[in-house]
Amino acid sequence: MILPTKKTPPKQKHTEQSILVYGLPKIGKSTLASQFPNTIFLATEPGLNNLEVYQVQIKTWIDLQDAIKELHKGKHNFKTIVIDTIDNAYKLCSEYICKQNDIKHESELGYGKGYALIKQEFEKVITFTANMPYGFLLISHSNTKEIETRTGKKTVIVPTLHYKVLDGVLALMDIILYCDIDYDKEGKPTRIMHTKPSDKFTAGDRTGKLPAKIKLNYNEFVKYFEPLKKEEKSEPNEKLELLTKVDTKKDGKK
Repeated sequence: MILPTKKTPPKQKHTEQSILVYGLPKIGKSTLASQFPNTIFLATEPGLNNLEVYQVQIKTWIDLQDAIKELHKGKHNFKTIVIDTIDNAYKLCSEYICKQNDIKHESELGYGKGYALIKQEFEKVITFTANMPYGFLLISHSNTKEIETRTGKKTVIVPTLHYKVLDGVLALMDIILYCDIDYDKEGKPTRIMHTKPSDKFTAGDRTGKLPAKIKLNYNEFVKYFEPLKKEEKSEPNEKLELLTKVDTKKDGKK
């Protein structure tokens, strides 16, 4: 092993971060993600019909693995990978492990073995993708959860990702954005993103660049990082457009 002689510089660009975006349905999470440079969506569920984006329709865990392997080759101009939603990606992973072990539910393996196999497989793929040299966004929904504290029970807002893998994913992220609606004194709503930890919701920002609350707006988010360069706005070349085409035979279409 060769030991390092220089310190690793911190990642300064917003395009270098691993980000979890979660919140209310239809609040604008996918729209936000679509505005990152040269984005490709690994779409595990419908919801992108009103966005003009590059996407791969992910119907199985193998589909997700294949898309990630293709992106890892680097023969393309994509710069941001989005899994929308990470909740459904987990379900696909669970189905894959159950099929591999000829069971209908992970609990059938007993002693928590099924859950452990799913967690191991899921975290392996997500960690591998997060370590690739691209921006990485995960999209999830929000849900309330009751937890026990020293002073009693309290309700917090968390991503809907399965609790077995949630902590591991949260630890992997550089930024966790909770999308919500804020109301002014006159009752006028504004879509916002919380970026700092709270006893009411899960959020976080390792970069330390973001204020506690900002508008749910791409340009508002970007201004706290280095300014975008012109080349970052270029569109992907045609070499990987085949990657984004739906397998019509698989869909039963002609």
